[in-house]
Amino acid sequence: MAVQSWFDLLKSSKKTALISDGKRKVHFLFTDGKEMAEEYDLNTDELISRRWRHKSTLGAQGQWQVEVGEPFATTVGSLDSEVIKENCSNPVFMRKDTKTSFQWRIRNLPFPKDAFSVTVEPSERCCIIKTTNKKYYKKFSIPDLDRSQLPLDSSSLSFTHASNTLIVTYKKPKEILNLEQELLNELKKLKGTDEGDINCKTHLRSSGFYPNKFLLPRSPNAANIN
Repeated sequence: MAVQSWFDLLKSSKKTALISDGKRKVHFLFTDGKEMAEEYDLNTDELISRRWRHKSTLGAQGQWQVEVGEPFATTVGSLDSEVIKENCSNPVFMRKDTKTSFQWRIRNLPFPKDAFSVTVEPSERCCIIKTTNKKYYKKFSIPDLDRSQLPLDSSSLSFTHASNTLIVTYKKPKEILNLEQELLNELKKLKGTDEGDINCKTHLRSSGFYPNKFLLPRSPNAANIN
């Protein structure tokens, strides 16, 4: 079963964990060289962020790509020493999950709710957002379902709109809920039983968990495990 195969990959990956700032921060290194970095809220166990990094065909490290959580700040160019940022009024698409649902928020969409159409396209394995005034269009996949090879179900999709923000919700299937609980149980076993090493901090720092200047001595709250 594909769900079990994905869980087995997670279990077999090399994992580096750190408890810091009220978060459980975990770095996964897979046998094919791909990396995944996740942050969980220690109080609620909710996923705060997930990032991926892949190597290029020549073996060079790529940039971190955000799957869940606030997107990285982007720029469109520079002028001398000043950075020109993207227009802050442009729509901002991000994913912010709950325990029971995948959820996406698109800010800066000042249209009434009835102007939006949100649908599932099973054949393309994606969801599509569009407006009747043709001023916004977005096609996006649900990587969690793709990794587990689970079908998309239109009855699981809903949306609402408030304060210029469109909130799209997709109810997690039971297979995903079970997988996430099993993974969380595995990660909780890593609860800072061993000291982290310099490699631990390199992985977590490179994934954005804390800046380079905070390369501190070993912490008893860090754990490096396989």
